[in-house]
Amino acid sequence: MEKTIVLGIGNILMRDEGFGVRVIEEFTRSYAFPDSVEVLDGGTLGMELLRFINGAGRLLIIDAINGGDAPGAFYQFAGDQVKAYFRHKVSMHELGIQDVLAALELLGQPVEEIVVMGVQPAVIDIGLELSDTVLPAVTTTVEAALDVLRTWGINCLPHT
Repeated sequence: MEKTIVLGIGNILMRDEGFGVRVIEEFTRSYAFPDSVEVLDGGTLGMELLRFINGAGRLLIIDAINGGDAPGAFYQFAGDQVKAYFRHKVSMHELGIQDVLAALELLGQPVEEIVVMGVQPAVIDIGLELSDTVLPAVTTTVEAALDVLRTWGINCLPHT
């Protein structure tokens, strides 16, 4: 089975900016994944992510997304929406990820299927906890990520 990456990105020292990483923490705490799936805390690695993503056929990115809606609003982009998403630069980390994906294209190893999801942050300030507005979206996003994986033919089992 082709390699699938579930990637949470963000800076956990800046409250809601760390949303993607907090989702990944909950995801790995709650579920077991097949060998073909790598669940990664990408933090703020930027171009360093290239070595982790290289060779993946599918990529699910979870991030704080500045889409202009109310704090806590959920976003999900797939297919052509992903390119539009990066053109509008609404991710809090779009430049690093956009560079990684462009580098993979240049190397002739593009990721065939990409889904991006996340929430509109409420608080970007020094602190370790997600805001009360964004915190409930962690569970929603884990469920949405599971749905994406299922559409890709991947079943994750809950930890017992």
